[in-house]
Amino acid sequence: MNRSEKVSWLIRELKKENPGYEVIREPVNETEKRRLLRSLMNVRWPGGVSPEFLRVQDELLQEELEEKGITDGGALPVIREQYPCTAVKNDDRIVLWRGDITTLAVDAVVNAANSQMLGCFVPCHGCIDNAIHSAAGVQLRNECAELMEAQGHEEPVGRAKITGGYNLPARHVIHTVGPVVGVEVTEKQKAELASCYRSCLKLAEKSGLKSVAFCCISTGEFHFPGKLAARIAVEAIDRYLSGSRLERVIIDVFKEEDLHIYQKIFR
Repeated sequence: MNRSEKVSWLIRELKKENPGYEVIREPVNETEKRRLLRSLMNVRWPGGVSPEFLRVQDELLQEELEEKGITDGGALPVIREQYPCTAVKNDDRIVLWRGDITTLAVDAVVNAANSQMLGCFVPCHGCIDNAIHSAAGVQLRNECAELMEAQGHEEPVGRAKITGGYNLPARHVIHTVGPVVGVEVTEKQKAELASCYRSCLKLAEKSGLKSVAFCCISTGEFHFPGKLAARIAVEAIDRYLSGSRLERVIIDVFKEEDLHIYQKIFR
């Protein structure tokens, strides 16, 4: 099968899982067809799939990853090279990078999850949770569901859990739930955000990992102010690294605004 045929086949297989989907017509446009597939994967409840489905899905996702290109996290310059006057102590182990975290080859990428920790169910939503699950494949939601079933309750804010990375170039995904901000940030929420970073770093080290890439936790859908979140993140990471054997922590930003915020901190 070529790529278009794989997309069509996967759409048909997912439609078979829900009789209500039979009314959905497959678009002729290739972009819209791929968007439909992502939507069906986003709304799919955890559950078993056939080996053939996984084979075709994995082939498709790996082809798309190859097309996007993989970034070697170990080859990115540390902030000591970019900002030699920085006050950060562990400037030889921290990296600031702007790019697509789903293309980053590291031991683990951090996912800003919600308390269900099953990924984003909103079709083609722009959050990092949706992006990571969409690029990893349906296996990621299934593993998350197993972890949550074993736990028996929603994931508390500030903790962390680790899963496989599946079709991501990262070997693992570390999931953490950040605080949701209302009118203004409370002291408790500041402490919870710092806990997210510490918990992820502790879990990475406990799991024998050497490199971790963070997204901007809580600054998107959870409305934590970007400047304050960045200061908390840098302080938590730098303080943890002072007593850690982790070799590299990447702060990955997607928006130019966030890049400028971190650049001001490091200069």
